[in-house]
Amino acid sequence: MPVLDQEPSTDLGDGVGLPKLPLPDLKVTLDMYLRCMQHLLTEEQFNKTQNIVKQFGSPGGVGELLQSKLVERRESTANWVYEYWLNDMYLNNRLALPVNSSPAMVFPQQNFRAPIDSLRFAAHLISGVLEYKTLLDGRALPVDYARGQLAGTPLCMEQYYRLFTSYRLPGPERDTLVAQESSVMPEPEHIIVACKNQFFVLDVVINFRRLNERDLLTQLEKIVKMADSEDESLPHIGLLTSDGRTEWAESRSILMKESTNRDSLDMIERCMCLLCLDDASGAELSDTTRATLMLHGGGVTKNGGNRWYDKPMQFVVGANGCCGVVCEHSPFEGIVLVQCTEYLLKYMIGSPSKLVRAASVSELPAPRRLRWKCTPEIHKLIASSADKLQRLVRNLDMNVHKFYEYGKEFIKKQKMSPDAYIQVALQLAFYRCHGRPVSTYESASIRRFQQGRVDNIRSATPEALAFVRAMTDAKLSTSDMEKMEMLRNAITAQTKYTVLAITGMAIDNHLLGLREIALEMKMEKPEIFKDDAYLISNQFILSTSQVPTTVEMFCCYGPVVPNGYGACYNPQSDHIIFSVSSFRESPQTCSAEFVKCLVQGLLDMKDLCNKCNYNSDPAMQRKGQTVKKHTEMEANKQDKIQQRPSDQSKSQQTLPQVLVKSPDQNNPEAQTQTSEQNGSKS
Repeated sequence: MPVLDQEPSTDLGDGVGLPKLPLPDLKVTLDMYLRCMQHLLTEEQFNKTQNIVKQFGSPGGVGELLQSKLVERRESTANWVYEYWLNDMYLNNRLALPVNSSPAMVFPQQNFRAPIDSLRFAAHLISGVLEYKTLLDGRALPVDYARGQLAGTPLCMEQYYRLFTSYRLPGPERDTLVAQESSVMPEPEHIIVACKNQFFVLDVVINFRRLNERDLLTQLEKIVKMADSEDESLPHIGLLTSDGRTEWAESRSILMKESTNRDSLDMIERCMCLLCLDDASGAELSDTTRATLMLHGGGVTKNGGNRWYDKPMQFVVGANGCCGVVCEHSPFEGIVLVQCTEYLLKYMIGSPSKLVRAASVSELPAPRRLRWKCTPEIHKLIASSADKLQRLVRNLDMNVHKFYEYGKEFIKKQKMSPDAYIQVALQLAFYRCHGRPVSTYESASIRRFQQGRVDNIRSATPEALAFVRAMTDAKLSTSDMEKMEMLRNAITAQTKYTVLAITGMAIDNHLLGLREIALEMKMEKPEIFKDDAYLISNQFILSTSQVPTTVEMFCCYGPVVPNGYGACYNPQSDHIIFSVSSFRESPQTCSAEFVKCLVQGLLDMKDLCNKCNYNSDPAMQRKGQTVKKHTEMEANKQDKIQQRPSDQSKSQQTLPQVLVKSPDQNNPEAQTQTSEQNGSKS
């Protein structure tokens, strides 16, 4: 039986009052693992895996021993998987943070007519950040409640309190997530402003008074002048943070030998956030270009060194109106990033800029430039980091596509979950491109539980495979009604797995826990975790996430494997924004081709829904015949008057579109997923 809490406590402030994450039953997880993997393996691979899994789960076997240890761990910790998950997902990962790990939110394009306009925008934005931090410091942020599936459940708020108080410290083998503990005397309240690859300390509290927007603008103007007036060519230290984590840990240890560098690093590591004032990049500012500039700054020749990737929140304000936020992902999920940035954009829209007469300039001490002492060795390391970032910039193949044919309202009218529907469309797109299914990751929030982060919805279901084969293989000669039944089955399977994931009953976290507890016990790695199937199951060639917003902006991130795709989507009522990424160095992937297949699949799925709704609803057919008869009469009348035989056929061709708005009879089981269920990138 799965291990569940009976009576949660009542204090919900920081998640303590929520139930503990359940521990699924071992046999249920192993059976589900085989079901998830069978259609992704060869027959030979699956037979081998089946035997290994059977042995692992046998009475008195290794699996039962490890499960009993997880039961003990669950009793003694707030969340039995949290530490394992955090290390596995982020802190053990040695890849560079930009593109590979850190997602970005891209704001609407701003129209800055003069340099002062971008600084006004930045001052207004930071003013909003200070308002939001006041809410956090006072624990005044309202508790989030789940919507969609199992609506009304309170959600753990712990992640919010790491937005402006944490830092990812690089380590030679594993990074550390450093979180400042709140105390009676709060940490120094300052932000770091990056400008022309230099870093400046901007105190936002001076003489116990929080700077207002006028003060902030004054200080930002000073910083820009200071950055412009520097005679010597300063090293682009920020580039070191864009390197692989082990390389950056080594570079940081060398920097730390000098007291000047130690002081500068301390100021950056303890700051609230970064404000990156970017130079105009000169590129055409399409959605795709803005997404890439948010993810990597355009490399060393543009703003790639104007970053410090270890900080959770980097607000980017470009002189050319390219703005957004880059986040270090280990402290929190995408939904927390969305909620924070939506607050800020709504604050900026709802509270007009307050650039009124305020404290005189003389009262404000000048911001301080951070200094660095760099040996030839450090200069060499910076050059190496710059080269690697340039390769990453060249390698990223990003494609942001706004699909305007329809949005989530059409999908809801089919009585289908928009999230499940889009996931099936992504399966169809990948199959069209590559002719096979692959392990797919969709993040699902488990914030219903103490310290809950995410588990994985395995969207590559057998039901989805049956549907995409029927849609792509003409030899199968499947009827439309059969395809529609398969689509409904795929969506139902996706929805059921989503419910399992958000209630802590999916397989990925459980298998991770079993693997890690074996390591802690210094056991030989169990065969199940050395098996090809387990390696394949964790190669997420398709890494997906729904990141819906109520303000005009979108999220993007890179693939998580060299031959994979990142696919982030933002469903709106009448359109869907897709951010698809891959790597150019992989001969197997192409973002433009994937988007092309995705669009085709979405159109095919809509056509299928319309055809089947029409054919299955007698009322619609009667209405259609009446409309058709009326249309033909009108067309005949026009023929006689204008002698235009083409008008009749034109009227008949548009007829199916007239019928789209009619009510339909569909499966009521699937419900819309919302941001609380499906958070962000893996």
